Amino acid sequence: MTIDQVQGWAEEVAHLMASRFGGARRGRQPDLATMIKRRGRALPRRQRRAADVLVRAAAHAATPRIARQIEIEPVREAHRQLVEYLRPLGNRRRMADNATNIAASVVFGLLLVAIAVIWIMVRRGDI
Repeated sequence: MTIDQVQGWAEEVAHLMASRFGGARRGRQPDLATMIKRRGRALPRRQRRAADVLVRAAAHAATPRIARQIEIEPVREAHRQLVEYLRPLGNRRRMADNATNIAASVVFGLLLVAIAVIWIMVRRGDI
């Protein structure tokens, strides 16, 4: 574990929070402690606890002697939970999936209509 790694994790989570919930002034990227203070209530309780773990670790990582005493596993798990929760949901991918599902439904409906028309024509003796 390095000091930069913990601080990088905190910056990443702060950026994700700013992009998802807002709270960052134009042209500035606040640190994680500021983002928790501004928009921490938008997080569920479990993620708030993980954010507190990450904020404390980032504050301790600023001092090299204390940084060596930080347990990395809880900090890594807190970062993973927060990133997993804050990642954008992928609007473009979701819209593409919806369009594909609609097209598949239309094609399936047309196939059923074609089968019904052919069956009726066979019953009448036209084919």
